[in-house]
Amino acid sequence: MGRSNLKNAVIALLAPFPSILLHLSLLNHHYDYERQTNQYPIWSWCYHHPLLLANLLFFFNVNVLFWITSLIQNSNWMIDLYWTVIPVMLVHFFATHPLSLGQYNSWKAVIALTWVWSLRLSHNYMRREKWQWGAREDWRFNDMRSQYGKHWWWVSFFAVYLSQQVFLIGVCLPFYVVHSVDKPLSIWDFVAVLVCLCGIVIACFADTQLHQFVSGNEKLKELGKPVVLNLDRGLWYYSRHPNYFGEQLWWWGLAILSWSLGHGWTAVGSLINSMCLAYVTILVEERMVKQEHRSEAYRLYQKTTSVWVPWFKSSAAAEKYKST
Repeated sequence: MGRSNLKNAVIALLAPFPSILLHLSLLNHHYDYERQTNQYPIWSWCYHHPLLLANLLFFFNVNVLFWITSLIQNSNWMIDLYWTVIPVMLVHFFATHPLSLGQYNSWKAVIALTWVWSLRLSHNYMRREKWQWGAREDWRFNDMRSQYGKHWWWVSFFAVYLSQQVFLIGVCLPFYVVHSVDKPLSIWDFVAVLVCLCGIVIACFADTQLHQFVSGNEKLKELGKPVVLNLDRGLWYYSRHPNYFGEQLWWWGLAILSWSLGHGWTAVGSLINSMCLAYVTILVEERMVKQEHRSEAYRLYQKTTSVWVPWFKSSAAAEKYKST
């Protein structure tokens, strides 16, 4: 492991410690409170406002600290990695908070599923980055860096970090509900778990097929052979973005779980996330079409293949496109 790689790994591992230490302090002060010892107002506020506390921790630990780190390193790589980690931290934060309620079986299911989702996505992220820590930042951030120029240093706080708080806290609202509502299990809880599992499995297969496609093309380039223009095998034969579809199933499964507990309003987080992913889909496809060597093939792929939901190809659309 190179020096830069090791340095970034240490930074990433130490980054969440302020939030972890504060939460452990809260649990310790709550124990003192139960023993009728002194209780400071700040700990009383933390005790009675878990959702607001989670937002404050996110703001200072992620938005501010990660942003400052990005200015020093001139790269916003860490927020991508922590997209896969923060939900795990949030589900454990709500589960261990002194006000936590809910059915124990629901707790176990949600926590286990979140760990499976996180480990799968983290593995895919590190595999894509060739197991390098902070080697590059997301291409969308690079594009915005070029777009905003000298103003990027302050724009990035809002575009990269504050926006992520809206998305991540929003989609993780079901974690708060599961640990704050005490209701018996229903058939909808099992439906939600099934939807979540389907999402994880679909995303796993889709990302693995994408990784094999990219790796195969890299080997063809090394051998001086023509590359495969489009991935249209496996799940990608039926959907242009099956990995996005699987990811959305995961978050909407959690929204169903929250709805079954009487808090359907939390689906707003999944809705915002879906709208954001729809915009990302447009950006990705515009980028693909701009690549001259695959532009024609990808336009045909767009005409014949479903965007997200896996479905059968449209041969009629293909014939019409070829005739024009």
